[in-house]
Amino acid sequence: MYIDGFLIPVPEGKRDAYMAMAAKVAPLFKEYGVLQQVECWGDDLPEGKVTDFHKAVKAEGGENIVFSWMLWPDKATRNAGWKKMMEDERMKPEGDMPFDEKRMFFGGFQVLFDSGAS
Repeated sequence: MYIDGFLIPVPEGKRDAYMAMAAKVAPLFKEYGVLQQVECWGDDLPEGKVTDFHKAVKAEGGENIVFSWMLWPDKATRNAGWKKMMEDERMKPEGDMPFDEKRMFFGGFQVLFDSGAS
């Protein structure tokens, strides 16, 4: 397995727009090899002394944090899938994004341990 993880600052008032966007692209992600897509709305995000989720994305007043991840079967499928998605016209945003893309960050992760794996 291979995981893509994301942290995204989203204005509270754009939660529904964010979810609509995520739901729209989910079938495309699946088409290109994503096994599972998970979108999580911040619910219990304590303020840290040095860093925390809000500081990580420089969240502003009235913004919440989305923690999202995609499960791929392997890194090769992920790399090929992202290449195809970036070339797919259906992935082009319609209108403004419901968040500040400059403060979103993401990365790919190798799975070290999965208690649910058989």
